[in-house]
Order: sequence, then structure tokens, then C-alpha cells
Amino acid sequence: MRFKGKIALVTGAASGIGRASAVRLAREGATLALADINTAAIEEVAAELRRAHDTTVACFVFDATNTDSCRGMVSAAAAHFGAIDVLCNIAGIAGGWHFHEMPQAAWDRMVAINLTSVFAISQEAIPHLVRSRGNIVNMASASAKQGQPYTTAYCATKAGVVALTRCLAVEYAKDGVRANAICPGGVNTPINQTLNFPTDIDAKMMDKLYPLFPMAEPEEIAAAVAYLASDEARYVTGIDFSIDGGQTMS
Repeated sequence: MRFKGKIALVTGAASGIGRASAVRLAREGATLALADINTAAIEEVAAELRRAHDTTVACFVFDATNTDSCRGMVSAAAAHFGAIDVLCNIAGIAGGWHFHEMPQAAWDRMVAINLTSVFAISQEAIPHLVRSRGNIVNMASASAKQGQPYTTAYCATKAGVVALTRCLAVEYAKDGVRANAICPGGVNTPINQTLNFPTDIDAKMMDKLYPLFPMAEPEEIAAAVAYLASDEARYVTGIDFSIDGGQTMS
């Protein structure tokens, strides 16, 4: 019950790592603000958490491509619960293109969801986290740490998340606010299950994407979210924690 009495805001909570993180935090006593664009799915997760863990849950629908929606979601969650102790920025998208063929609109959408929303949500949440001496856990990627073919936009946005996290960790340390990023490799989520690459890829260039171990399950990443968000990690800030089965080891 590391999160008893704590209020955690989790984005991307309708599926994948976001959903698994919400389940894990609820199991450890957190009061949850669940945020996603998928209204039906997020309500289903909330109902499941209330049944299984008898916890307080509220849902906030938002559009990660719209900064006003991002900021409004944070304000609504803070107003509803009166505070925010933990912010988990997990909402994200992925996609594969030959760099020279990637549409501008696809680049803009990925930057908006994977990076700009993290900026807007974190900026809106910082005053609340300063008051609670809370913390941020951002979901980056192994892609932030190595060049990968066909995923230029994804790599760039996740590297940006890592840099943003480090900056927040330094700037707000004096206020008792921690910020950390997690860098998963392959995880068995809907994003990975539906990820499309160009049909004429160079298979040899893809070798570095394959880790030493089988793909992770969302619950394994959620365990790291719970640790970094907890008081047990009070001396951990500014890290980019790899959970990638050895993918970025060399």
C-alpha cells in the first residue's frame, strides 16, 4: 500500500502500459485520475478498478494532440481531487516510415502526442506537484537511446521526453519534485501489435531492435512505474531507466 492517500494521474490509461500502471497503482492503494481519449475503454478500466480494489477513480477524457485539452484535463483532475501527487505520462503512439516518405502530418501528430503533450501536461501539473512534493514518471523508450531505421519521429520524440525529464529533475529538485523516465524495449501492447513498417525494409538493419529476451508484458513496466513513483525511490531522479531485455546494452 505504498500509495495509500496519494492521488495519481495516469495518461494513456485505457490500454497497454497505461492500463497496467493504473491497475498496479490501484492495487497499492492509490486514488486514480485516469486520462485517455477513448471514453468507453477508460470507463471500463475504472469500473474494473473499483470492483477489484475498492479504490476511488475518476475519468478524464482528453485529446493529446491539443494542448488546451491537455491542460484542461490536468486542471479538472486537480480540481476534482484537490491535489496531484504522482503524474504518469504514458499516452503515446508509434509508426514506421522511410524517412524520405514520412508525411509532415504524421510527424506533427507524433510530436504532438509523444512530446508536446508531455510538456503541456507536466507544465500544468508542476504547481500541484510542488505543493505535494510529488513526482513525474514519463514513458520514453529504448528508441530514445539508439538510432533505429524507419522510426525517426518516434525516436526523436522519445529522446525529447528523456531530455525534458532530466531538465525537470534538475530545475524542481529544490522543490522536492522528482522526475524520471522509463525506456522500455518491445512490450506486448496494442501499439506494438498494430505497428506497421514499410514493406521493403532492410531486415539486417532491424536486428538491433531485437533484445536478448522475449518481449516484455505491460505489467513488468508498470512495476517500474510504481517503484519510481513511490517514496521508496525518494533518492532517484533524472534517470532514464532501461527495461529492454538487453536491446540497448551495446
